[in-house]
Amino acid sequence: MGAFFGVLLAYLAGSFPTGLIVGKLLFGKDPRERGSKATGATNIFRVFGAKAAIPVVLFDVGKGALAVFLASWMGRNAGLPREALQVMGAVAAMAGHVFPVFAGFRGGKGVATGAGALIVMVPTAAIFCALGFLLVLGLTGIVSAASMTAAIVLPLAIALGAQGRPANPWYLGFGVAVALFIVFTHRANIKRILSGQEQAFEKFRFLRRKKKSGNA
Repeated sequence: MGAFFGVLLAYLAGSFPTGLIVGKLLFGKDPRERGSKATGATNIFRVFGAKAAIPVVLFDVGKGALAVFLASWMGRNAGLPREALQVMGAVAAMAGHVFPVFAGFRGGKGVATGAGALIVMVPTAAIFCALGFLLVLGLTGIVSAASMTAAIVLPLAIALGAQGRPANPWYLGFGVAVALFIVFTHRANIKRILSGQEQAFEKFRFLRRKKKSGNA
């Protein structure tokens, strides 16, 4: 029962609709009616700006970290491996963020919440994911492409020893599930990327080559 309630609390923590609350309280608007129609930090940035997006991403990362702690602590006497409890908490939190019970099951895409869980579970792998994210973001300015890249890097990093060898099967399974889940939640973004319609944030393209001024 402890494990069950731990996972349930993890889902409820993930369901806390940070972006929706920020949008409605500070701006009187529902972010799900604008932009990509998600409540995650990227759409909050797109619709309301950086000052609104920063607390949203920090809080959503915190939700993932809290969920892992709740699931592993409450299920500590359940006879399950700690890694299994952490994975269940992380998955529950991500599901809660994407399908929040407190917001009509319409939420974000799970990236920041998954990142928070990963930082607690496999911090070394989180570093590799962050590097993949920054590389693609710096080259393209497209957050969705960077997010999917980070998700795809995750199982590779774990399999290649970021968590230690041999790779823990629970963490490896989590990495594969996250990669598939994040690609699934970004399926609309993939269509826009392929059609050239996905929005790129030029200020994020810090690795792009600057155009030379003057006559060539």
